[in-house]
Amino acid sequence: QVQLVESGGGLVQAGGSLRLSCVVSGSIASINAMGWYRQTPGKQRELVAVIISGGSTNYGDSVKGRFTISRDNGQNTVYLQMNNLKPEDTAVYYCNANLRPWYSRARDFWGQGTQVTVSS
Repeated sequence: QVQLVESGGGLVQAGGSLRLSCVVSGSIASINAMGWYRQTPGKQRELVAVIISGGSTNYGDSVKGRFTISRDNGQNTVYLQMNNLKPEDTAVYYCNANLRPWYSRARDFWGQGTQVTVSS
């Protein structure tokens, strides 16, 4: 089994900062990429940031320059540092990992989500 456990969400005022963490554990053979997505009611889940195994990163346009994704390979942990938060960043943030378990082919795994609320 594979588990993704997120932490770090909460309520913050506009202009503030939060740091999200996601630990991936279980029967993992290899991890191709880890990232963060977010979703608000009635909207599709959208990419926030992703980091691939080689260290390259990609960000959604709305967060470029404000959010930074990083990864601790030894701990199978991915972080999202969110600065200068805006009310429109309010969403449920989901951790994603594209990985190959020992027992099957590579596929996407998701965390349960953590709420981020930014007040104006």
